[in-house]
Amino acid sequence: MSRYAAARIYALPESLDELVGPTSGAVTLPRHIDWGPHYVYDLTDEADLLLMYERVIREAQAPADLWTHLNATLLRRHWTDLFLPSPVRTAWQARFPELSATAAAA
Repeated sequence: MSRYAAARIYALPESLDELVGPTSGAVTLPRHIDWGPHYVYDLTDEADLLLMYERVIREAQAPADLWTHLNATLLRRHWTDLFLPSPVRTAWQARFPELSATAAAA
């Protein structure tokens, strides 16, 4: 793990219910979250969905970034499939124990 990932402060929502982002269609993330080449994420493609969720969770600068782009139902469904730095996974699971339970059941 990089020192950056270990030291970074990650944005977290107060509640998973705040995550009301899209569940289908195409999404283009803002540059402050996805600064690479322009990429449109197709949420019907599981690989695209996972990649987008990983980027949003790692790079969100404020809870509003999370509310806008993540959906609680999809997050719960795919939590164990996301490749995340351990500090961010730990922070989310500490705030939302149901995600820990999801991970334990997987």
